[in-house]
Amino acid sequence: MDQELIKKCEAEAQKWLSPAFDAETQAEVKAMLEAEDKTALIDAFYQNLEFGTGGLRGIMGAGTNRMNKYIVGMATQGFANYINKAFPGIQPAVVVGHDCRNNGRMFAETVAAIFSANGIKAYLFESLRPTPEISFAIRQLGAQAGVNVTASHNPREYNGYKAYWADGAQVLAPHDTGIIDEVNKVTIDQVKFEPNPDLIQIIGGEMDYDYMQAVHEALVDQEVINKQKDLNIVYSAMHGTGRVIVPLCLRSWGFQNINVVPEQMVVDGDFPTVVSPNPENAEAMTLGMKLGTKLNADLVVATDPDADRLAIVCRDNKGEWVIINGNQTAMMFSYYIIENKKKLGQLQPTDFMVKTIVTTEAIAEIAKKNNVEIRDCYTGFKWIAREIAISEGKQKYIGGGEESFGYLPYDKVRDKDAPASICLICEIAAWAKEQGMTLYDLLMKIYLQYGFSYNTTINVVKPGKSGADEIKKMMEDFRACPPKSLGGSPVVLVKDYKTLKATAADGTVSDLDMPTTSNVLQWFTADGTKISVRPSGTEPKIKFYTEVKGEMGCANCYASAVAEAEKKCAAIKADLGL
Repeated sequence: MDQELIKKCEAEAQKWLSPAFDAETQAEVKAMLEAEDKTALIDAFYQNLEFGTGGLRGIMGAGTNRMNKYIVGMATQGFANYINKAFPGIQPAVVVGHDCRNNGRMFAETVAAIFSANGIKAYLFESLRPTPEISFAIRQLGAQAGVNVTASHNPREYNGYKAYWADGAQVLAPHDTGIIDEVNKVTIDQVKFEPNPDLIQIIGGEMDYDYMQAVHEALVDQEVINKQKDLNIVYSAMHGTGRVIVPLCLRSWGFQNINVVPEQMVVDGDFPTVVSPNPENAEAMTLGMKLGTKLNADLVVATDPDADRLAIVCRDNKGEWVIINGNQTAMMFSYYIIENKKKLGQLQPTDFMVKTIVTTEAIAEIAKKNNVEIRDCYTGFKWIAREIAISEGKQKYIGGGEESFGYLPYDKVRDKDAPASICLICEIAAWAKEQGMTLYDLLMKIYLQYGFSYNTTINVVKPGKSGADEIKKMMEDFRACPPKSLGGSPVVLVKDYKTLKATAADGTVSDLDMPTTSNVLQWFTADGTKISVRPSGTEPKIKFYTEVKGEMGCANCYASAVAEAEKKCAAIKADLGL
């Protein structure tokens, strides 16, 4: 073990034994210092938990590399300093919310207290609320910024801090780097922890009502729901914030047969019924499918803890439950919105959709063949929000999403919106049922009409400092020696978003038109395969997004098409040394 690193971490830890930190924190730090194994000490103190462009996210506990009230406090003080500089001459306001995670309420109250102590009005939600409602409230109240305390779908040990700007989106340039600079200047003795009660206003039910009214704007065709109002829906809140708002939204749309998974409607930051509260994990949907079988449900839907992502389970052509992945979900949304707006005479030449660069190209096919503009952006809904913002008043956004189970079907919110998306997917299921189809049948129809592709994501987890170093080295090696072929097909195009250059097989180099750089590589092969690789911005992992094209001659050929695609994906994985 690196003795210099241990000494550095011990020196940092000693600072946390001062009276600026409470007794519980000091005891936790002291135990790490006295432990023979210094692994925990190093992980807790080897770096400062970085306040990135989206905020903070990390494991809860004492230390500079952990989520605790002191790190949250310094981040908030820096954010407050930036807000006051950005809005001179007015009293700024912020919206503060949190989800179901352990320490969430304490962190949110700490955030509101610090903003108020800095002369900034804090609208603090009375209890846990969905991420999209925080985004909505910022715009609804005319606030200058917002904070949501959430770690989204991360494991129970994590918590996080999302920073929002006046447009209801997570911060972008120039505010992102400006906030980071201010946060990095702050020391613990500069944090104003004592609240000004006159500047903290509790909000709740009235904002819920306004948000539910806004969600109605995602509805495409009320008549579809009227005909299938008894659609049998099972819903799980995954112990989180969707527990009240999602059933209410569904009822307000006209659905009358809504059943909830009782064990997962209980608010609990330990997530006792799942290994991880991530809708991407099939295991998390087990209880929902069990209830769906008992009730003979048409579909099972769920939200992650902060209700920005959704999961969908429907029956395949054998009547078995099958999870619809994030790419397939986005495909169905895109298909239905375009088809039914066109049928109703609502589709306009100025309408546009957005997808992220790692999301399936099938969405682009659907949009292009229907003469709807489709835009590519970086991973993260702040980039989709940017596309909405720059087109406001000129073009209409009608939908956008990413492969990681996030979709936004309207422009009242500027982040992923699971309540609105769940309502819309239930409308789509009702539309399909009216025509004698399940959502699975609809998916097969889309594949046959627009072409089959298979998507999978390989997550290589590398925790701690050594893991971060490994991920950095992997990206350096891929840039220095990009693969010549993948899955038996030659690489014909390499896109490097760090340099904003695209290099063709013949050596021709062209520029990539993106708003900024990003640490992402993409490889495209002659047979239509697309591989995207990027380090996660919120978790200790590097992600490989794989999309391969295939042949599917009939609706019953899906299983064989998937089997062939999986073989190719296995070959690609081997080619990448994973």
